[in-house]
Amino acid sequence: MTDQDYMKRAIELAEKGGGWVHPNPQVGAVIVKDDRIIGEGYHAKCGQLHAERNAIASLKESAEGATIYVTLEPCCHYGKTPPCTEAILEQKIARVVIGSRDPNPKVSGKGAAILREHGVLVEEDFMRQECDKLNTVFFHYITKKLPYVIMKYAMTADGKIATKTGVSKWITGPKARAQVQQIRSSYMGIMVGIGTVLQDDPMLNVRIPGGRSPIRIICDSSLRIPSESQICQSAERYRTIVACAKGANELQEKVRELEALGVEVLNVPGNNGTVDLSRLMGRLGEKGIDSILLEGGGTLNYSMLREGLVQKVIAYIAPKIFGGESAKTPVAGEGIGLPDEAVKLELTGVDKVGDDLVLEYECNR
Repeated sequence: MTDQDYMKRAIELAEKGGGWVHPNPQVGAVIVKDDRIIGEGYHAKCGQLHAERNAIASLKESAEGATIYVTLEPCCHYGKTPPCTEAILEQKIARVVIGSRDPNPKVSGKGAAILREHGVLVEEDFMRQECDKLNTVFFHYITKKLPYVIMKYAMTADGKIATKTGVSKWITGPKARAQVQQIRSSYMGIMVGIGTVLQDDPMLNVRIPGGRSPIRIICDSSLRIPSESQICQSAERYRTIVACAKGANELQEKVRELEALGVEVLNVPGNNGTVDLSRLMGRLGEKGIDSILLEGGGTLNYSMLREGLVQKVIAYIAPKIFGGESAKTPVAGEGIGLPDEAVKLELTGVDKVGDDLVLEYECNR
């Protein structure tokens, strides 16, 4: 096997932590000696051992003189777990092959430098592009202190997200809907506007075996969310945040009512009586929420795009046509006046799931 083969294995291992390690990065590690894998591991959950320490824990023989392949620069600081550089040195590992550089100021360059200072041969940027793809969310969050936002919607071939009567179940087929459950499980938060809650009374949880339900975030300027809604009634089970834009005195009774049900209420008023979305993203980032799946209606989607708060778009397109001038579209709002003012997207993925087409875009800034 080659260096590439061992790093590919480390990437496979890292992917197993998807959805569970937030707000930490996904990392995999493989220890090789005499052309044999003698240990491997990955970061499985935030607060638990890092990939390198899990790989070391799996050893059945000495790692002295071995090579460790790790998808991200080993940490060198004390956090919830001890530094991985320390463990590598204790095992007398001779060579460390690193995929991605860690932009975390506590680590950036320091982990590799410590290893080199102790005589370890360090190779950086090995299959960096492939390793970087593991942690798009982490890199964004650790450098900007804001959640990475993915706007997801399902629409017909003529761009409708509901019929003229407002019915939206179901636009896409069962395979696409199952994939969306997997996507929900991959991100830390899910956000909708109050219109979606009033129209659909959703749960916004994950309904697949082994899935992880995200933190539910509702933008509700006037706290119109009904206490009897599924969101509120399940707030003790699934962490729920409702963002409003009214003075605390105006809504004291409703706030107390919601908090008694287990809902966290954030007051982030903007200039026009609606939620200040930029401030809200900052507050959510402070709470350690590194990623949000935006499943809002057209109004919230437009507002998030207008504020430059969306990093990625996932569009499911069903082979159906609804028609109707009043039927809703994925992005509403005021819209733009000139084509040059459009939000620019870069197509990064095309797939077919069942009968539905899936397009993935990165938002260009």
